[in-house]
Amino acid sequence: MPHPARILIVAGSDSGGGAGIQGDIKTVTALGAYAMSAVTAVTVQDTTGVHGFHPIPPEIIAEQIAFVMADIGADAIKTGMLVSADVVRAVARALAPYDSIPLVVDTVLIAKGGAILLDEAGIGAMKQLLFPLAALITPNAPEAARLTGVPMASQNDLVAAGTLLHKSGARAVLVKGGHIAGNIVTDVLVDATGVHVFSGPRIQNPATHGTGCALASAIATGLGQGLALKDAVVRAREFVQEAIRTGLALGHGTGPINHLSSRDTVHNWVKQFRLLQR
Repeated sequence: MPHPARILIVAGSDSGGGAGIQGDIKTVTALGAYAMSAVTAVTVQDTTGVHGFHPIPPEIIAEQIAFVMADIGADAIKTGMLVSADVVRAVARALAPYDSIPLVVDTVLIAKGGAILLDEAGIGAMKQLLFPLAALITPNAPEAARLTGVPMASQNDLVAAGTLLHKSGARAVLVKGGHIAGNIVTDVLVDATGVHVFSGPRIQNPATHGTGCALASAIATGLGQGLALKDAVVRAREFVQEAIRTGLALGHGTGPINHLSSRDTVHNWVKQFRLLQR
């Protein structure tokens, strides 16, 4: 019996439900795939920010990955919050046997409210161990600045940072420009074929919590469903734009995006994908 694409998410839990494992599962499910998880940390989080977190022991994270992969398997994998260098090393070892499966590394370094989620040792381990395994890494502008030292103020800066990261060993880099001021939001994809620019009008809705997690998970889902990287990025951006447009006015801070806003659109995407597979 055919089954939906299987997407393994390795990330932290968001108690507010907008980002992290919770947001990832909603995204994967909305796009017609089957989500699995390996939880790296339990966060104390709401719409106003990250107030604390408790890391899961690295060996438990690795066992979650090992048992899920041995039993169910995966068509794509996405990593998010990885907490520490020890966790990065454990995840890299656990994923090494599956280097033929597309891996999207969402470089979760800084929370929307400014909390530091991965220290310098963890960043170094991520660059050395996970970037070479990844089909794509997805830093936002502040994360790209921290990874490369390039100040982020324009599209040219996005291209420069993406190019540096690509030359340093990442097979493909999507540098997200949502943090750069302006009425147009630009994301830049740098891969072996060159530089690809995606732009669109900024959606004026303050409910944007979970955008980065959703975008990376949506891209991983597309890759797991057999889409080419550029096509997966285009579909994921459309998904997130609609989720922002209909974002939810919940809580007293930055409300969450609406992962289920485009169910009719998603149904059409899934239907078209299944027709292509016949």
